[in-house]
Amino acid sequence: MGCFNMMLNFRLVILVLAICGVRYRMGMVKAEELSLESVKGKVYTLDSVREALIRQEDTIVFGLIERAKFLMNSRTYGGEEIPGFAGSLAEFVVKNTEAVQAKVGRYNNPEENPFFPENLPPSLVPSYSFTQFLHPKAASININKSIWKIYFEELLPSFVASGDDGNYAQTAASDLSLLQAISRRIHYGKFVAEVKFRESAQQYESLIRSEDKEGLMKLLTFESVEETVRKRVEKKAMVFGQNVTLKNGDEKNVTYKVDPSVAANLYKNWIIPLTKDVQVEYLLHRLD
Repeated sequence: MGCFNMMLNFRLVILVLAICGVRYRMGMVKAEELSLESVKGKVYTLDSVREALIRQEDTIVFGLIERAKFLMNSRTYGGEEIPGFAGSLAEFVVKNTEAVQAKVGRYNNPEENPFFPENLPPSLVPSYSFTQFLHPKAASININKSIWKIYFEELLPSFVASGDDGNYAQTAASDLSLLQAISRRIHYGKFVAEVKFRESAQQYESLIRSEDKEGLMKLLTFESVEETVRKRVEKKAMVFGQNVTLKNGDEKNVTYKVDPSVAANLYKNWIIPLTKDVQVEYLLHRLD
């Protein structure tokens, strides 16, 4: 009798384990299906796009602060400092970093746009299935040459102190980080344009068919929103870039690592206008 009970208990244990195993596998399959849905089904809406743009402001403001740590270091941008390379140290760093990042799949993401897309190596890592949200023409819209020119000729002189501290590699690295952040923010205009087009297709289609750039620009412009963005970015630069001390009375003599107006002017003069240029260019090809 004892032996019979032991065998019965053993069979019950095996049955319970089997049931648990089936439930576990079913749970894993269901979890995998949900995971795949969340990965492959990224949804772009006005709210999600707006949130992404706000987060990108943080990256840009911190990028300005990081670049301001170094002096202008003009040797980073002039002459042929690298033997066998026809270009500046900054170009050398950007081109070689982009090549490495391309090998690990950075530019498979439609949200990324290289500064030197010519002859980038293919990705060596398994391909990720990004959501095909944009019109195929989006891949050909890249205004990084304009961003590059504005960055070095207009933006840097507006907030970086003149002089040479010898930190050329660090300077080029901080330039790259800031350039990529600015580029990502401006080219995100393609996603903004697509969301707006899907929400008001009829309103946009007539302007697109008539190739009315001015009409599209007016439709995309909301001055009150742009002013809000500029004020928010300036406030972030004040908060993130404040020099903090523990001395009493210093609250009245606040100083900043970067003048907050630099961040506001960056958005006003370049980021917002160039983002709208990208949106218009994208929309003009939306019906191709």
